[in-house]
Amino acid sequence: MQREDIANSLIVSCQPVPGGPMDSAQFVTGFARAAVEAGAKALRIESVPYVAAARLAVRVPIIGIVKRDLTDSPVRITPYLADVEALAEAGADIIAFDATERVRPVPVEALVKAVKARNKLTMADCSCLDDARRALAAGVDFVGTTLSGYVGGPEPQDPDIALIAEMRTLTPYVIAEGRIRSPEQAAAAARAGACAVVVGSAITRTEHVTSWFHQALSDAYAARGAQTALGTSVLGPTVLGPSVLGIDIGGTKTMAALVSDGTVIEDKIVRTAREAGPDAWLASLAQSTSAWSSRFSRIGIAVTGLVQDGRWSALNPATLGIPDGYPLVERASAVFGKPVCAFNDAQAAAWGEYKFGAGQGRDIVFLTISTGIGGGIVCNGRLLSGLAGHFGLIRGLSEDRAPLEDSTSGRWIASEALKAGSKADAADVFGHALKGEDWAGAIVSRSASRVAALCRDIQMMFDPTLIVIGGSIGLAEGYLDRVRAHLSDVPPRLSPDLVAAKLGGHAGVIGVADLAEWAR
Repeated sequence: MQREDIANSLIVSCQPVPGGPMDSAQFVTGFARAAVEAGAKALRIESVPYVAAARLAVRVPIIGIVKRDLTDSPVRITPYLADVEALAEAGADIIAFDATERVRPVPVEALVKAVKARNKLTMADCSCLDDARRALAAGVDFVGTTLSGYVGGPEPQDPDIALIAEMRTLTPYVIAEGRIRSPEQAAAAARAGACAVVVGSAITRTEHVTSWFHQALSDAYAARGAQTALGTSVLGPTVLGPSVLGIDIGGTKTMAALVSDGTVIEDKIVRTAREAGPDAWLASLAQSTSAWSSRFSRIGIAVTGLVQDGRWSALNPATLGIPDGYPLVERASAVFGKPVCAFNDAQAAAWGEYKFGAGQGRDIVFLTISTGIGGGIVCNGRLLSGLAGHFGLIRGLSEDRAPLEDSTSGRWIASEALKAGSKADAADVFGHALKGEDWAGAIVSRSASRVAALCRDIQMMFDPTLIVIGGSIGLAEGYLDRVRAHLSDVPPRLSPDLVAAKLGGHAGVIGVADLAEWAR
């Protein structure tokens, strides 16, 4: 086969839950045939027996993998040369393997050579852009986003649309895979530049899909029960409030979500085309959410930077450059034709955590540590707006008086790794730290130390009940424990109570949607 044979296509991953009721060749071939009949142009199948069974049932290309749990390596996907040979013999057209820079039984170059020797194509399952660069240099045919979010730190909830777009700058043969659970997310992956999109759990893992619906209904019925206990009728339209369109515009991606009573009903993610500007972003959002237009009556927009009187200004243009004083509320109201309110993204997330997450209705300071550092403050049930909570821009004690985030956040972690001789992003550094590598642990510890000092200062200034920590760095595995360790010598009355955020990537859209309801 040729690489173009799966261009512009849907690939269905037919991998049942291991040990589940559908973990048999009969079900795998049934999934495969049903997917092909519905329009899938290729399949991704795990295990040699299942690849062989599917090969007899369908003619479309098959991406074959073998998963193993090894004691001496974190690599699980097709780790051995023998796996390559067995998959080729079973009828796989493309053989995929873990291409991350971790301790592994066989180098990526050797796997590529073995696949090519069998006249098959290769797919590198990557976690980051550097993985893709190395894999392409080794001669792979396709790079995939399969392992983004799975090699260190908390697992994200959403597909990595930004990584798809970044990989597309390296090669046109990008396969989007990982946490793609709705048609809207699949379409967003295609728009970001993927030549093909893999969907798995949402189609072939009945147990997973059932659990999503079960959890959503359990939450809805629990909320209805609480309303009943308060004497509120559960009949009629008051059971769930009307949906609000929540929008969170970030430096690399933008999320739009239908939100009702603190619950995300449906969401989609698109890449933020930084060079296009806010007028184009709003127009694109209006177009991509047009199918929802009858399902929401108001819009809340969360953005990085300063929002005052409906006007948006950048405090750190490196994060996202916009015209100073951009009339965000006015322009968005004109584009969508509905009432709009706007807030800083970290402040909106603070409100979301206060109402529906870790805050539990108490006085909190929310601190998000990610590419930069932001925050929000809720005191006596009131969200402080304006400049309140922009902790990352506090001037440090260094000679150049640089903002705190410049010596603490994800950008700084990556720059320190480069100084240490490793071209790694923040997620990679955390992975190295978890493996006990001293240089990475030292970088993470310095960041955690500065956040600990910030948290102590916040406690002295605001005396919140809780400081809620969020963001990709703040929620990375082991980070919060390191911050707490740096506070171990602080007297109990002066020590902040640190808790992890609960709403993850949805905190901003949930918070700003609720604020839009308050603005009625």
